[in-house]
Amino acid sequence: MARKLGTNGPDASAISLGCMGMSGIYGPSDEAESIATIHAALDAGINLLDTGDFYGMGHNELLIARALADRGREDVLISVKFGAQRGPDGVPLGFDARPAAVKTAIAYSLQRLRTDHIDIYRPARLDPNVPIEETIGAIAELVQAGYVRWIGLSEVGPETIRRAAAVHPISDLQIEYSLISRGLEREILPACRELGIGITAYGVLSRGLISGHWSADRTFAGGDFRSRAPRFQAENLERNLSLVDALRAIAEARGATVAQIAIAWVLSRGEDIVALVGARTRERLTEALGAAELELTDQELDRIEEAVPPDAAAGGRYPEAQLAHLDSER
Repeated sequence: MARKLGTNGPDASAISLGCMGMSGIYGPSDEAESIATIHAALDAGINLLDTGDFYGMGHNELLIARALADRGREDVLISVKFGAQRGPDGVPLGFDARPAAVKTAIAYSLQRLRTDHIDIYRPARLDPNVPIEETIGAIAELVQAGYVRWIGLSEVGPETIRRAAAVHPISDLQIEYSLISRGLEREILPACRELGIGITAYGVLSRGLISGHWSADRTFAGGDFRSRAPRFQAENLERNLSLVDALRAIAEARGATVAQIAIAWVLSRGEDIVALVGARTRERLTEALGAAELELTDQELDRIEEAVPPDAAAGGRYPEAQLAHLDSER
């Protein structure tokens, strides 16, 4: 099931694969299983793989390159985010989206991915020190040179979206969107639709929180981002898992899993929306793919809205220090 990413973008699988979790952000992962999961995704018809050059300090791009070594490059869309700066200890150092930095970053990504082009290239965040016009202008030069095919955005607000689109056509905005992360519906989604820009929704299961597999007594592995995420903390977690319990009743009545209901809900929000699932194993991927066949009825959608109304989640989607860097939250 393919969906077009914006007026000028490529055709992407409605459910696509976000590969970030395969490079340590949720704790250790199994490399062989990660590659097997990527292969299974491609075999199932998924054609979009999303990564960032800073995921695992380049590990994620190298992993994807190994997974694609025996696959046809033209059959796969690779989406890359750039600009996030990290020290050797992994501590965030801010963002750099100057034109020279843009071109340096893609040079390294092309080498790690063992490819001659990136399908969708996007700044991970808005660099507050660089006008978005300069960043998009630099990527537009890469498009003209053949190194990039489409330009995307990530976690930016309506004003930035409009300014970027005035420089070059934008295929899609990548932004968190789930039953408990609906902030984009107020202004960002309408702006994208006005401009013919698609949505690549990440966090559709809120980092596993609304997957139906999380429990209050679960412990975090070393390095797991969720150990610092507000929605996974104490009273917030208790409140958020109560929302999952309400979804579980709807899922069981439909003969589906909670994760499938949550993914199907995102897909139901419009044909211009692609859902990125962060499956790290073939088992979780298979479950997620089941959502593609799950067409929710109006009655089910009403029940879901009643069970998880907008702004029902407890806690922000990122720690306060990280939210401060999100143009989409201003």
